[in-house]
Amino acid sequence: MLTKIHHVGIVVRSADAALAFYRDTLGLPLTADAVIEDQGVRGVLLRCGPNEIELLEPTRDDTGVARFLAARGEGMHHVCFESTDVAADLAAAREKGLQLIDQAPRRGLAGMICFLHPKSAHGVLVEYATPVPEGHA
Repeated sequence: MLTKIHHVGIVVRSADAALAFYRDTLGLPLTADAVIEDQGVRGVLLRCGPNEIELLEPTRDDTGVARFLAARGEGMHHVCFESTDVAADLAAAREKGLQLIDQAPRRGLAGMICFLHPKSAHGVLVEYATPVPEGHA
């Protein structure tokens, strides 16, 4: 079941430069900062109340985030809904005939994640995420 908006993803050229605004100017506390090698991004999460903002900086030119940046520039990339069971919500999306990017959940900065194709969500890239408690893989 989807329970809330977990985060909004924003593609940036430089996470460090973006942190000067989101962390230093707005005062949003940093909650995670990691390079996700298989996705070719540096992801940075900043808390804003019960939600987060995710900054996505491409680390390679052969990724969807890098192509997004090249085509559209910096800006809003996706909305992520928190899920109590990402596998079940992905299966429900499949059963409803939605076009999927991921066929199975995978590990991401926000926990276990998956993406629905923008063609199924009125042009918006939608992510589901089930956070994994700290210390669990």
